[in-house]
Amino acid sequence: MAAFPKPPAASLWAAGAVPAGRFGPLDRDVQADVAIVGGGYTGLSAALALAGRGERAVVLEANAIGWGASGRNGGVVSAKYRPSFQAIASRHGLSVAKRMHAIAYQSVETLERLIAEHGITEANYARVGQLKCAHKSATLAAAVADSEWMRREMGDASVSVLSREAVAAETGSQDFVGGVLSTKAGGLHPLNYASGLARAVTDKGIAIHEASPALRFHREAGGIRVETPGGSVRARQVIVATNGYTDLTGAGAPLRTRLIPFRSAILATEPLSDNLRAALLPSRRIYVETRRMMRWFRMVDGRMVFGGRGAFGRSDSEAAFATLRRAMVRTFPALTDTPVAYRWSGLVGMTLDALPHVGRLDGRVSFAMGYNGAGVAMSSHLGGLAAAFALGESPDVALLGAGGFQPVPFYGLREPVIRLVAGWYQFLDAIGR
Repeated sequence: MAAFPKPPAASLWAAGAVPAGRFGPLDRDVQADVAIVGGGYTGLSAALALAGRGERAVVLEANAIGWGASGRNGGVVSAKYRPSFQAIASRHGLSVAKRMHAIAYQSVETLERLIAEHGITEANYARVGQLKCAHKSATLAAAVADSEWMRREMGDASVSVLSREAVAAETGSQDFVGGVLSTKAGGLHPLNYASGLARAVTDKGIAIHEASPALRFHREAGGIRVETPGGSVRARQVIVATNGYTDLTGAGAPLRTRLIPFRSAILATEPLSDNLRAALLPSRRIYVETRRMMRWFRMVDGRMVFGGRGAFGRSDSEAAFATLRRAMVRTFPALTDTPVAYRWSGLVGMTLDALPHVGRLDGRVSFAMGYNGAGVAMSSHLGGLAAAFALGESPDVALLGAGGFQPVPFYGLREPVIRLVAGWYQFLDAIGR
C-alpha cells in the first residue's frame, strides 16, 4: 500500500491558500452514525447535511483536506454535464432532461448557499458567467442550435450567442469564430473553498481525520466498521466520496471499476504585465473551447490559468505540460515569452455514461462520485443527496442513480484505450476536424 499522507500538489491554489487548520489522524476506535470516506467537496458537504439532520458523522481523509480533485481543479462552477441536455432528451425524453436540468442548476445554488451560510469568503466566488468559444463554424453552429433548443424546450434564457468580434473582444484571442455565453456559471479558489467547508464541518462538532485512509470495511451486526491505520470507526452507514481516487486503498474495490481516472493538467503563468492584463480576458469570465481535447482558461490574480485534458498516467507528465503550453500560446500568441510559474495535475473521475452518480451500493454503503470534470458545484450538491441516501431516503436523482453506475468493460485495458482515443482526438484537433 502507498504511504500516507502524500505531499500536496504544488499549485497556484496551494501558494495562495488561506492557512487552514490541520486535523490529526484517527488514533483510536470511535463510533458514529455515519462514517464518510473522503474529505473533498462531496464528503464535507455530506457531513454538513448530516449535521443539519442531527446525525453524528466522522470524516476520514487519506491525505489532507483538498489534496485530491477538490484542491487541484480549475475552480470552474457550472450547471452542466458532459452530455448536453438536448442529447439527454433525445435518449431519455424531455421530462427526464428537465429533471436533470433542475438538478444541475440546484447544484450551483447549493454551492452558493454553502458559501453564504458558512461565510466562506476566502473562496472568492463570483458568478461571472462562462463563455464557450467555438474554434470552427461547425462547432459554433452546434452550440447555437443547442442554445436555441435550451431556450425553446427548457425555458432557459441564461444563454446568448456572441459573434466572432465579440468573442475576440472578450478573450483577446483571434482563435475563435464565435461563442455562446451562459450567465449561470462562475469561478472560485477551489482549495480555499474546500478549507472553508472543512472549517464549517468542525464548527458543527464533526471530527475530521487527515492521514487516515480507509483500508477495509468490516460488516458487523447492526452496522459497519471502517478500518484505518491508527483506529476504526463503527457506524450504521458509510458514504464513499473518493471520486477519481477511489483506487487508493482496497476499501474502494467495489466501486473503482466503475470509474476511469483521467489526468487533467493546469498551468498558471507569472503575473502578466498591465498591458496584457488589459488585453486578455478583460471580462474575467470562465472560458472553455469546443475542441475534442477541451481546454479552458481564466484570469486569476493577474495570471493566465490554462487547463485541459491529456496528462496521461498516474503522475505528472513533461510532455503533457509542454502540449498544454503550446495550446496556450496558440490561443494567446502574446504569451509566447511569458514564463509559467505553476503547473500541476489531478485525476478526473470519468464514468461509462459520462454522468455523475449517487445512491446506495448496498444496505450499508452509499456513494457519490464520477463528476467527469464538472464537479465543483455538482459534488457540493450530491454530497447532500448521498447523506439522504445514507439515512434511508430515496431522493429523485433521475439518471444520476446507482442503477446507471455500471462497471467499465475490459477495465484492465482502460489506460491503453484512453491513450489511443485521446491521441486520435489530438490528431483530429491538430488537423482542424
